[in-house]
Amino acid sequence: MAAPAQGGVTMGDQEDEAVVVTCPCCGAKLTVDPALKAVIHHELPPKPAGPVKDLKEAMEALKGEAEKRRALFREATEAEKDKSKVLDKRFQEALKKAKDEPIERPTRDIDLD
Repeated sequence: MAAPAQGGVTMGDQEDEAVVVTCPCCGAKLTVDPALKAVIHHELPPKPAGPVKDLKEAMEALKGEAEKRRALFREATEAEKDKSKVLDKRFQEALKKAKDEPIERPTRDIDLD
C-alpha cells in the first residue's frame, strides 16, 4: 500500500510524513500516520447534490462529472503502474515471514491415537 502522499512522496521516502488515502467504498479521505499505524484524520466525502431544476445547471453538472471520471481514471492508471511494485513488496515480506517461522507438521486425526 505504497500510495503517494500529497506532493508525490512515497512512504519509503519519508516514514514520519502522514499519508492521505481515499476510501474506495465511500470516498472519504483518511490521513494515516505511518509511525503510529493509525488514522489521525477523517474527512467525510462530499454529499451528492440535490435534484437539478434548470437545464443549464444539469449540463454544467454533466461536464463536471466528465472531469471527475477523467480524474478517477488518471488515479486508477497511476495505481496500476505501481501495482507490480506493491505486490512484489508484499510477496517479499510474506516470504521473509515464512522463512522465519518454523515448519510444523499439521496434526492429523490418526496421530492423536
